[in-house]
Amino acid sequence: MSCHCESSIILDKFRSSRLKLYFGLSRTSHAMLDVATPAMAALLYLGCFPDVWTILIGLFTAFAGYTSVYALNDIIDIGIDRQRLSLDAQDQQVFHVDEIFVQHPLAQGLISYRHGLLWFGVWALVALIGAWILNPYCALLFLVSASLETIYCKLLRISHFKIIPSAMVKASGGVAGVLAVDPSPSTGFVVVLALWLAAWEIGGQNIANDIVDMENDAKVSARTTLTVKGLQESVFYLIAACGMTVFGSIAIYFLSGSGVGWLYLPGAIILGWYLILEPAKALYLNPGPPMAARLFNRASYLPLAFLIVTALSCARFA
Repeated sequence: MSCHCESSIILDKFRSSRLKLYFGLSRTSHAMLDVATPAMAALLYLGCFPDVWTILIGLFTAFAGYTSVYALNDIIDIGIDRQRLSLDAQDQQVFHVDEIFVQHPLAQGLISYRHGLLWFGVWALVALIGAWILNPYCALLFLVSASLETIYCKLLRISHFKIIPSAMVKASGGVAGVLAVDPSPSTGFVVVLALWLAAWEIGGQNIANDIVDMENDAKVSARTTLTVKGLQESVFYLIAACGMTVFGSIAIYFLSGSGVGWLYLPGAIILGWYLILEPAKALYLNPGPPMAARLFNRASYLPLAFLIVTALSCARFA
């Protein structure tokens, strides 16, 4: 009996560790934060909570979508990731949201390429079915996003303009959230939403991450904003994008559903300062990987933080 219990414990630990590897492949720590993006967008647009069925299907579909797309990134970049892992670690270690689970388990050989493809395929199929149930246009948008993610990866050593498809992928999550609750949404709202999320990706995520990885990117001949434009100019673009992010978070309020209360505005200003402007200012004054990682990590919480503020505003607690 004791032997059976011990073997069960060992098996449970094995399954748990294997699951963590797949979570690492999909950067689930970051994906879980991004899942809030379509939910936040839908709530802002409606000004009230959608029906329970839409919420449940939407959240599961969003999780499946982000899980598959992040896995796709590692599958396509397996070669370059192996090169990165073979390089010496930077002298200055910084914490990164994406590193909560094992980084690049596929490139490390901890997961087979076939199993990685299977993991991606299953979640992509789930996302496609869920998106189709919500709105066929959401399914089409998911396919477009996966294609843009592929283009982004393929442009790594070709052009720093890969930042454009990356921004479009992040913006598509919010647009999908709106389409899930209204098949014919307001064009003005969708445009401002997409620009807001694109600016957030460019300033708070992509360029910030380029600065964190600048030494290794240069060694593997990656074409990023940092390696092409240099640190000073990259920080300028980052600051501009961060400013647009905060402006977009305020502008979207005036196009949102009538149910979004006044509490949103002070919440957006506080969050804009804490998550974006303050760490961006610190990076401007002290440019380098530590401050860039600080901005990246804080900015990663933007969708979740704004979802909470929007939900409180819609609840009319004020």
